Amino acid sequence: PSCRRYVAGGRCKSTARLEGKVVIITGANTGIGKETARDLAQRGKVIIACRDIVKAEAAASEIRTETGNQQVIVKKLDLADTKSIREFAEKFLAEEKELHILINNAGVMLCPYSKTADGFEMHLGVNHLGHFLLTFLLLERLKQSAPARIVNVSSLAHHGGRIRFHDLQGEKCYNRGLAYCHSKLANVLFTRELARRLQGKFQRQAGHLSAWLSEHLTANALHPGSVYSELVRHSFVMTWLWKIFSFFLKTPCEGAQTSIYCAVAEELDSVTGQYFSDCQPAYVSPRGRDDEVAKKLWSVSCELLGIQWD
Repeated sequence: PSCRRYVAGGRCKSTARLEGKVVIITGANTGIGKETARDLAQRGKVIIACRDIVKAEAAASEIRTETGNQQVIVKKLDLADTKSIREFAEKFLAEEKELHILINNAGVMLCPYSKTADGFEMHLGVNHLGHFLLTFLLLERLKQSAPARIVNVSSLAHHGGRIRFHDLQGEKCYNRGLAYCHSKLANVLFTRELARRLQGKFQRQAGHLSAWLSEHLTANALHPGSVYSELVRHSFVMTWLWKIFSFFLKTPCEGAQTSIYCAVAEELDSVTGQYFSDCQPAYVSPRGRDDEVAKKLWSVSCELLGIQWD
């Protein structure tokens, strides 16, 4: 019915192949990450980077059988632990000479207050800082492999977020719904600042190669839609509501379409720093367009992670 079609939203129509290309997808053992991996595995080599290896192996095995592509590989990555992120990156860089698409997809939602191994509030730590560090560690390989793309899965929830620098770890005041919104706003701001820096850096380095690179290493963010997935598992009320209204929610396959679109669509070859929903540009909240906050979040993130990223 047309109502269902409306809920399903946009579809990625690109038939782009990824032969000889390497894709990393974080958190691809379930939900939209798994569906993104299933689609991209029909096009090229996919590395599923997950905390739960058993679940990830089951997903990879299913995808290998279905697509006939044996190049669906599982690697351990716990975004709530910077040691694990560094180990993952080190192994990847030792084993793979190229990286063409990095999809920062994994996320937590509505967790009761808890902290990562490094003492970061869980939503901020996993959804923002974990992916910030991972991108930092893999950036040179992405540049060397250009044309390459970084895809950050954010959410419409970024509209409800704000970056509370005075209480970044939510120690003074914590609301798990808002903590999720704040982390999704951080994804949008990170994408914006990353794209700005990539363009700026290459423009400063005179010469044709630099102009080519700035167009060919892009970073975009997206809202997958309201998807019927395990993401709400920490909230009894949300789980219950999700079941009742499942008809009005996207399936994980429908929810994966914009991630796939941002990863492969030919028309996005030189599009960067944008935010998409239903496979088209979408409205970003005023807070998500605040360049001063984006710059400050960048430097605070570097400080928290103990890295220098100029």
